[in-house]
Amino acid sequence: MQDTRLTPILSIGGLVALWIVAGFLTDDPQILPQPWDLVPRFQQELASGELLRNLWATLLRVIWAFALAMTLGTAIGLAMGRSPAVNRWLDPWLVIFLNLPALVLIVLCYLWIGLTEAAAITAVTLNKIPNVATILREGGRALNPDLDAMAQVYRIPWLTRMRHVIIPQLAPFIAAASRSGLSLIWKIVLVVEFLGRSSGVGFQIHLYFQLFDVAMVLVYAFSFIAVMLLVEWLVLQPSERKARRWRAA
Repeated sequence: MQDTRLTPILSIGGLVALWIVAGFLTDDPQILPQPWDLVPRFQQELASGELLRNLWATLLRVIWAFALAMTLGTAIGLAMGRSPAVNRWLDPWLVIFLNLPALVLIVLCYLWIGLTEAAAITAVTLNKIPNVATILREGGRALNPDLDAMAQVYRIPWLTRMRHVIIPQLAPFIAAASRSGLSLIWKIVLVVEFLGRSSGVGFQIHLYFQLFDVAMVLVYAFSFIAVMLLVEWLVLQPSERKARRWRAA
């Protein structure tokens, strides 16, 4: 039986092979450098400390925006899923914010709040809350009414009910929102940094874009992609499997 653990490695290997072929066909390192051409540039940035400093700055913004968006989006989505009246009132807001371009919110936050860290995190958070709320609204609608009625009959305290009745049922929806949310948030964070911050991966990409340095753009892009892949494989996927385990039991 084929070891499925090798599949992601082989898949990434195929992507790298395609990159190498495209590099040979282009035959211009200024347009598309080969993967091995990035190694000395990566080592240089790592040794100077710039790479780690900017990765950490971006990661902090991702963590803050992710935590705020998941907390607020879960509360809003659950309220909409549990209450038809709340859903009728908030659904138009949800539709508007879902269709409002991320760039518009980023620019407005910078204009209203200023080119500050608070504006950057607020812009990313506002962009993600509607997506989380949409997923968790479906989770609220999917809650088993029999379990809820049983909890009320036995007068289970609210916190205990949330921990043992509501959260386990919402776990797959929270996991789905987390996975999709993280991939969206870090991309928006890069745009926020590109437009108005003085640190982070997005700022560095903006800097090397102005210098037409494709190699350094790829170094910073792939460095943060590697960080996000580690988070996906080591944190999010195991959490999602654990969240779905009780349904298969």
